[in-house]
Amino acid sequence: MAETLFKPGHTACAGCGQAIGARLVLDTAGKNTIICNNTGCLEVFSTKYPESSWSVPFIHSLFENCSAVASGVEAALRFLGKKDSINVIAQAGDGGTADIGLQALSGMLERGHDVLFVCYDNEAYMNTGIQRSGLTPTLTNTTTTPTGSASTGNPRPKKPMPEIANAHGIPYVATASVGFPLDIQKKVKKALSIKGPKYMQIHVPCPLGWQHESNKTFEVAKLAVETGLYPLFEYENGQLIPRKIAVLKPVEEYLKTQGRFKHLLKNPEAMKQVQDIADANIKKYGLKAEV
Repeated sequence: MAETLFKPGHTACAGCGQAIGARLVLDTAGKNTIICNNTGCLEVFSTKYPESSWSVPFIHSLFENCSAVASGVEAALRFLGKKDSINVIAQAGDGGTADIGLQALSGMLERGHDVLFVCYDNEAYMNTGIQRSGLTPTLTNTTTTPTGSASTGNPRPKKPMPEIANAHGIPYVATASVGFPLDIQKKVKKALSIKGPKYMQIHVPCPLGWQHESNKTFEVAKLAVETGLYPLFEYENGQLIPRKIAVLKPVEEYLKTQGRFKHLLKNPEAMKQVQDIADANIKKYGLKAEV
């Protein structure tokens, strides 16, 4: 069995999708990898001083600038003539990607650095108290978009980060989910085989913030994909390649697994709004498999 480069013993919550995703990414990338990781859950639970779960060089940056740090690392490796033998991966959560880190990410993509950026998308600022981020789904209950008589949760749509990355004209963009581990590994391998900037967004359920049982992480992740709420696809040089869904499921099957959506289950109008989002994704990305 191959060595696991993301070591156990960290302090992630039981069933943490982000820990699963990070292990899959690093084990696929291999030993010749440098990780630049911004502040967030992953950095906090995996690098508690004086210990670390990372068996490769790991640089902790500020909340907003892992893309800038990774750009400098990549430029230094090119100057030293070592870039072709070393992978550079920048990592951030959804807030550190779509919100506070967007400017540095855009700069890295625009300048053409040979870096793979990985967004671990758990759909809120989980490390600081489950606040809404730009990647929080519509109508989600968070501590900054609480539900009540005057609110049904987050009023804003999920920011289309894969499309924003793709609009930079980069060679590879992909979405993935911990519900489909082999798909993550395939896409990481493909991304690292391509020269230039790459963007990958991985859906990583958070039992604490999503309020689901810790042993249901894979089930919840798969349902997000099978309902069309989290579409899996790739853009290769701007060309869309969707992952087709053989049997589409209603969004209720996904929503009822999580406490953050329980306020929607008895609200037919809100349920229709979420189903419309899934249906729009299915149409936009061509997710329905032909029988």
